[in-house]
Amino acid sequence: MNILPGNLRFGAGQPVKRLEDQRLLTGKGQFIDDKPEDGALWLHVLRSPHAHARIVSIDTTAAAGMPGVTAIYTGADLVKDDIGAIPTLNIFKRPDGKPMTVPPRRLLAHEVVRYAGEAVAAVVASSRAEAQSAAEAIAVEYDVQPAVVDPVEAVKPGAPVVWPEAPDNIVGAMSYGDAAKVDEAFAKAAHTVELDLVSQRLVPSAMEPRSTIAEIDKKTGRLLLHVQSQTPASTRDVLAEAVLKRPKDSVRVLVGDIGGGFGQKTNLYPEDGIVAYAATKLNKKIRWRGDRTDEFVGGTHGRDLTSTASFALDEKGKVLAYRVKSIGCTGAYSSGAANIIPLVLGPFVQTGVYDLPLVHFEVKSVMTHTAPVGAYRGAGRPEAVFIVERLFDAAARKIGMDPRAIRKANYIKPAQLPYTNAAGQVYDSGAFAHMLDRAVKLADWDGFAARKKAAKKKGLLYGRGLTSYIEWTGGRAHTEKVSLHATSQGRVVLHSGTMAMGQGLQTTYTQMISDTLGIPMEKIDVVQGDTDLAMGFGSVGSRSLFVGGTAVAVSSNDLIQKAREKAANVLETSIEDIEYQGGMLTVVGTDRRISLFDLAEKESGAKLRVDSEGEVDGPSWPNGTHICEVEIDPETGVSKVVRYTTVDDVGVAVNPMLVTGQIHGGVAQGIGQALYEGVSYDADGQLLTASYQDYCIPRADDVPPIVVTLDDSAPCRTNPLGAKGCGESGAIGGPPCVTNGVMDALAELGITQLNTPLTPQKVWKAIRDARAAG
Repeated sequence: MNILPGNLRFGAGQPVKRLEDQRLLTGKGQFIDDKPEDGALWLHVLRSPHAHARIVSIDTTAAAGMPGVTAIYTGADLVKDDIGAIPTLNIFKRPDGKPMTVPPRRLLAHEVVRYAGEAVAAVVASSRAEAQSAAEAIAVEYDVQPAVVDPVEAVKPGAPVVWPEAPDNIVGAMSYGDAAKVDEAFAKAAHTVELDLVSQRLVPSAMEPRSTIAEIDKKTGRLLLHVQSQTPASTRDVLAEAVLKRPKDSVRVLVGDIGGGFGQKTNLYPEDGIVAYAATKLNKKIRWRGDRTDEFVGGTHGRDLTSTASFALDEKGKVLAYRVKSIGCTGAYSSGAANIIPLVLGPFVQTGVYDLPLVHFEVKSVMTHTAPVGAYRGAGRPEAVFIVERLFDAAARKIGMDPRAIRKANYIKPAQLPYTNAAGQVYDSGAFAHMLDRAVKLADWDGFAARKKAAKKKGLLYGRGLTSYIEWTGGRAHTEKVSLHATSQGRVVLHSGTMAMGQGLQTTYTQMISDTLGIPMEKIDVVQGDTDLAMGFGSVGSRSLFVGGTAVAVSSNDLIQKAREKAANVLETSIEDIEYQGGMLTVVGTDRRISLFDLAEKESGAKLRVDSEGEVDGPSWPNGTHICEVEIDPETGVSKVVRYTTVDDVGVAVNPMLVTGQIHGGVAQGIGQALYEGVSYDADGQLLTASYQDYCIPRADDVPPIVVTLDDSAPCRTNPLGAKGCGESGAIGGPPCVTNGVMDALAELGITQLNTPLTPQKVWKAIRDARAAG
């Protein structure tokens, strides 16, 4: 971990308004589709209508003769040109101990299609409409094969096989804990509780669908890829080395504004690769813009974890043992994180904020004939926290305990920190019971009974949900590189490899630099999304501030130190006599001084530059307590969240206003997961929820006022800022909180378990059946 001067300021606690908003809200954003046509050709992708089929033949004759068509490519063409597949991390073992094996993720399907929506051909034409029309004229003969879409069914004997080298459809498996000791604890327990739980498959819903432009730079001959990517550097490397098989420095990735990412825009997509391939083949600018259906059928989905989980408890509600068996679905292909999410990231936080050392977790990742599953806000952690929080409510109800009391009986206590959980992860800080106590007061816990009584008079069911969550942030990339420049034009410029996609990084980084250097914010520029300027890890796993921000703080300090050295030389004194303040370097006790920007003018390129690296000691562990209240109309089954209170520990919040906004957004997505959203395939693998006519996301009037309180009583100890990641917190605490609220409202009817999404039809049917049963 970097050690920073004790007097270094970095803008902590200042609710600076977003600098990005004036530009973005007045139509001055630099999104890919804002770029001028400049004679570019358009590419359109033809997708398979079948979930599983052999490609018998592809006839492009009619399409090739249509107006405007320049080129048509098939999977066979790419194989002939030795175009590579998009790689995945082959780091796991199958249950039989053999290395995992997955089908190659090609840019265009070759010989076999494995999900409805897989790209089978690409047409390049003068206009988007001409390319689309020509694609519809391509004749593909398919030999349709049986498909499997349910991961639980996929592992049963005789199920259709996605990839012949894994005949049981299992990609990898992991086990945690001691099965024998857990079985022994269950045999002796005073109470046991078990739930079958599903974190259903979701479609990420960023405002901006994916789009790509590729061209050859006329001066250098390099390939320029304009793409939406949260990780520009790895996108460049995968495209260059794995797909096109050319040197990395022959490719430059450029990312402008991104209209939302949520993890979905982490990986290189086949569409990105085929656009780049076409640009190199034709030496023309090629562009592709996906519509919303392209996102539903061709983008990665999130979640899709099916689990059976159980607690063994003593008479006082202390958990003696915790058992979970899970199946995580990867879809037909393994995206970069597809197997890591269920096999590693979920188990890392599956014990939550509780002292549960005796566990046994068994997890399998399984292929189906569906779109690939990848990272989506939280990536494994929402699924894991959902399991433990649903179990605690079920256990409290069975034993007859207050949901607060059973959690307090099992919380990790301050004296136990740093605490190593059952998956070997070390929580460096936290005050979990304190967070619950604050949330209880702010949510007016004692006033719930009166509100429930008032709802009952209206004929409504009324319930309360409680969740204590924890989040593992930062991935395993604990360093980030930046460069910081002071220019002779009086500006300070930061180059960072992290990537803005709505979090407000320009604002946060600017206020940190401004506070450290004493330079007005309007004189600071933040540049991201250019692999020629910065090659950091990128923005995934809520790492941008606590790792990327650490690098920003280090670079500010480095620039001051370098400026002091330069000033000492110019002013002919020792560096110890140079004082820096507000952009001026002064010889202490004299009026001799020089400005930072005058020093820059004397440097090569008229800029004073430092290249810095921020390093943290490990992940950060944001956590908190969410409490909500839900009303249900029993005549329609409609559930509505009417109150929502959170107390969140993000360590030291550099910009509390931005953190609050992040939590608001995450909670909204959590409400969507609990009540509205869910991907549905039919038995043949056809996506039934391929548009917003069939896939429901929450609207503004579905989200109540969310009262967010930030608690900084337990700052992070793994980075010098004391900050913890915050971008995924709301999406982790939200789903179990809302689900617990609905189930609490239904408990008086004897309804103990429903799987999300808790749609009106599902809730209404449960109420009807419960009443019919008396």
